[in-house]
Order: sequence, then C-alpha cells, then structure tokens
Amino acid sequence: MHTSRLFTLVLVVQPSRVLLGMKKRGFGAGLWNGFGGKVQPGESIEEAARRELLEESGLTVDTLQKMGQITFEFVGNSELMDVHIFRADHYHGEPTESEEMRPQWFQLDEVPFHCMWPDDSYWFPLVLQRKLFRGYFKFQGQDTILEHSLKEVEEV
Repeated sequence: MHTSRLFTLVLVVQPSRVLLGMKKRGFGAGLWNGFGGKVQPGESIEEAARRELLEESGLTVDTLQKMGQITFEFVGNSELMDVHIFRADHYHGEPTESEEMRPQWFQLDEVPFHCMWPDDSYWFPLVLQRKLFRGYFKFQGQDTILEHSLKEVEEV
C-alpha cells in the first residue's frame, strides 16, 4: 500500500536560458534541479511552489504555468512523491544562494543533464516546448530508472 505526498518544482525559463539550483543538502544533494519542495498543510500547490521558489532562490513570480505532474516511486519507500511542475517566464529579484540551493543560469543547449536526476532528460524538453504532460518514474536508488511512462496531455 502506497501513500503519496505533494511536492512542487518550478523552472524559471528565459528565451535562451533556464535557472537551476545546485542542491546543497538533503534529498538529491549534489544534483542540479528546479526549485521546490513539500506542500505544507493548509497551503495550495501553487502557494507552495511560490514559497519554495522564494526560499530557495530569492525570486518571486507573478505567474506560474502548470506544465506537468509526475509520480515518483522509490523501491523500498512506501510513500510516492506526487510532483507538480511549473514554469515561470518572468520573475522579480535576483537569484540568491540559500542554505539549500545555489542558483545558476544555464544556456538551453547546455543544460547539465549528466548532473541532474536521470528522469529530467525525459520531461525537461517538454517544459521548454510548453507541452503539458503526466508521467511516472520508478527508481532503484537515485540513479536507476526501473520503469517509466510519460505522455503529453491536454490539461494538467
């Protein structure tokens, strides 16, 4: 029996670049990722996305576009991660390092997939192309994808 927990992930995208953060501690440390985390009791998924983006990067946004939803299963863990992925094209502030993340801009043709979660190379291009999607990835540890599904959808 699996339970699930809500998470958010925000990608800040500019015409030729994307902002990623080097995770400095905790789950996924040492990997580049978008900005996000757990949805807290009493907050909406979008409120959590805005809060995590501000806490981890120092940025605020007027508009978040929901791009996708991915369920992650990790062998040996009964809790599924239900991750809601957002894109922001405009932001306020300057990217600032936090205790958890070190932000850095990457050119769109230089996204460091070799230093990211292995699933990112599957769905990340869909976010850049503004395509909506739903997916599922089952991991053994943090490096091995055992099975996955990913499909474009009309709405998320």
